[in-house]
Amino acid sequence: MAEFGSAAASQPPAIPGVRRSFISARGVRFHVTEAGPEDGRPVVLLHGWPQHHYAYRDLLANPPAGLRIIVPDLPGYGWSGPAPHRWAKDDVASDLFALLDEMGIERAVLGGHDWGAFIGYRMILREPERFSGYLAMNMAHPWVPKSVVIRNLWRFLTYQPLIAIAGKPVQQRTGFLEWAINKSISDHSAVSREVVRSFSERFRDPVCAQTATDTYRTFWLKEIPQSARNPERRRGTIPIRVLFGMDDVAVHYSMADPATAKADDYTFEAVSGCGHFIVDERPDLVRARLIELADSTE
Repeated sequence: MAEFGSAAASQPPAIPGVRRSFISARGVRFHVTEAGPEDGRPVVLLHGWPQHHYAYRDLLANPPAGLRIIVPDLPGYGWSGPAPHRWAKDDVASDLFALLDEMGIERAVLGGHDWGAFIGYRMILREPERFSGYLAMNMAHPWVPKSVVIRNLWRFLTYQPLIAIAGKPVQQRTGFLEWAINKSISDHSAVSREVVRSFSERFRDPVCAQTATDTYRTFWLKEIPQSARNPERRRGTIPIRVLFGMDDVAVHYSMADPATAKADDYTFEAVSGCGHFIVDERPDLVRARLIELADSTE
């Protein structure tokens, strides 16, 4: 097992058999990790904070038959270069569409966790024809009623303003991220300390630390007010499958309630005994549901 100190975090963690490349799109130098046949059906997976492509290490190390697993580090995260903007989520969605264009990917299965799922929703609502199905994990859907947001606002206040205000020193100089990740995991037998540190240590890099700060600062100063003034009115028209670790302390499952989802085909699967980091805690389940989604939308 590789060590994940500050020096080791300068290089991506090893994953057997993957292909790595740097692709420039819309002013971002994306680090992209791929596995599976190059002519396989594209499956694009998006990570959240405080993580990077290594969240999908199990799928990358053992890609399902016939699927081309594509995992970009989001702009400014992992080993991707910084974004030429302040990380408004619609801007990041545009960055990712430009990346898909550069890679020649016209249509894909999409999956996302945390902020990756937040951005994924924007992508499938903006250009649904580009995606055959969407797997969203532990993130609110875009149609959460204001009353539900207000009831759960305290969850956001426990950590988001801290990162928005003092994200760089907190992430670079303290052990907060390692502590926060561990507190958000229910099944610690599934996620080793080395894996946790592979994520937390990367945010000692100034680009990653600043990106995370911008992620939350833009959310609070721009996107929450915009959402309050102009609630999402677009309807989901592609199959949406939701996996949700029910022990999540950061995002409550009521924010992904199918009763409030404005979508033609939306299903919610509760996963007991699992926290926020469902991709890390339940990789076999994520793999199974991704294969099912790909098969059912082929």
